[in-house]
Amino acid sequence: MIDRRQVMSFRVHAQQLDRVEGALGDTAILDLGVQDTGPDGAGWALAVRGLDPAALTGDDLVLLWTVRGAPHLYRRADLGRVAAAVTPYSEADAGKRIYDAAKPLKAAGIPILDALDEIAARMREIVHEPTVKGTVSGRLAELLPEPYLRFCRPCNATHLYEMPFRLAAVRAGLELEPGTSPPVLRRSAGVRKASSPAESHDLIRSYLRLLGPATPKHVADYLDAPVKDVQARWPQDTVEVTVGGERRWLLADDEPALSAAASATGVRLLAPFDLFLQGKDRATLVPDAARANQLWPVLGRPGAVLADGELVGVWRPRKSGRKLTVAVEPWGRLPAAVREQVAEQAERLAAYRCAALAGVEIA
Repeated sequence: MIDRRQVMSFRVHAQQLDRVEGALGDTAILDLGVQDTGPDGAGWALAVRGLDPAALTGDDLVLLWTVRGAPHLYRRADLGRVAAAVTPYSEADAGKRIYDAAKPLKAAGIPILDALDEIAARMREIVHEPTVKGTVSGRLAELLPEPYLRFCRPCNATHLYEMPFRLAAVRAGLELEPGTSPPVLRRSAGVRKASSPAESHDLIRSYLRLLGPATPKHVADYLDAPVKDVQARWPQDTVEVTVGGERRWLLADDEPALSAAASATGVRLLAPFDLFLQGKDRATLVPDAARANQLWPVLGRPGAVLADGELVGVWRPRKSGRKLTVAVEPWGRLPAAVREQVAEQAERLAAYRCAALAGVEIA
């Protein structure tokens, strides 16, 4: 029987949230991809895992639309393996990943994977130099037939469905220019897609390594893939454990680390979409339902305060000009040592944002 404290500590160690410094090459979460959503996105997720923000501005990293259509950061050297890893597992998987866009394609007798390839080919024809998303979308609407398109009421225009657009970009060999809004697409030069993902980039293995122990449904929910497809590709080298009365699995090589997981130490201000908060076993992360609803609202997620391996509250940034205030709402009394470390992390966040820390407000 594995208790939740062991699971939490295991994930802190696996995701390197307890290290002081590191390098891109040995940063584990880059194998799965680091979601870049919001001002404290992928860059901050790497910074709280010991990377120098100054090292994140070169050409060693690449930003792609991948898992769930969200932008994720990867090592550029891994680009071909990543492209193979994020390819839908099957026709059914592709249909599930593109949501409502699948219905008109199926009605027209167009296989989903073929549709993604067709969109990718047209995108590749359009993007020869950095091109804003709206321009690419407009050209695609001229080139592709009706089953690919939808009328967008807010724009009062006809566009390609959003998820096929995003998922086809990697197939087209296109990446996102960091820091652009609206997004700008550009070609990724000299990349050859691997025939199959390496073990280090296999999405199922990476989930188990970083967010295990887990069930096939946890992984499927993370990927927006059918459970059946995940089960068909479930690694052979897993072991079964019991967490809170539930059967789960993790990679056999990680079982000793889970069983012997020492209590995690240190404080981190996790951004709303940090990988640590993306595990699909939310009741493990936050057993209290009211606190879970506060951390994962439908809109406007806060960040989370991680202290000694436990989520102990939420935080929100308030920026005015070049000054940043960090407002913390703890879920209980914070010891003086934790409050001091929260202030230190807030200073780091302000520096990351190129702002001066105006203060830390703890409710």
